Amino acid sequence: MDSGSWYAALKKPNWAPPSGVFGPVWSLLYILIAASFGYVFIQFVQGNLSWPIALPFILNLIFNFAFTPLQFGLKNNLLAAVDILLVLITLIWALIVIGPQILWVAYVNIPYLLWVSFATALQLEITRLNR
Repeated sequence: MDSGSWYAALKKPNWAPPSGVFGPVWSLLYILIAASFGYVFIQFVQGNLSWPIALPFILNLIFNFAFTPLQFGLKNNLLAAVDILLVLITLIWALIVIGPQILWVAYVNIPYLLWVSFATALQLEITRLNR
């Protein structure tokens, strides 16, 4: 079964958005992430930010990019749930450490934080429903 059919067959809560919503939302968010995280990485490479400030941004990208292979490649809801929790935790950590340094980066990532919070609740519920 291909991953699209597999996901469509999963039990989902009635508040789950249609599958077609995810692509446009993530496309917009990835533009914000690329601009803001890219700026953080440039500042780190130039020596303007320390490793402890850059670390949660790096981890967040790793966990963010791991989600799709875990969810749709391995078709493993539990690993995807753990991963999305790590995305949320590292994002909160990143916004806390960057706020005092570069406030606009924290502000521009509020939509990402809201979406990941929603996506975390959704993934946890999908995982629960499909045990």
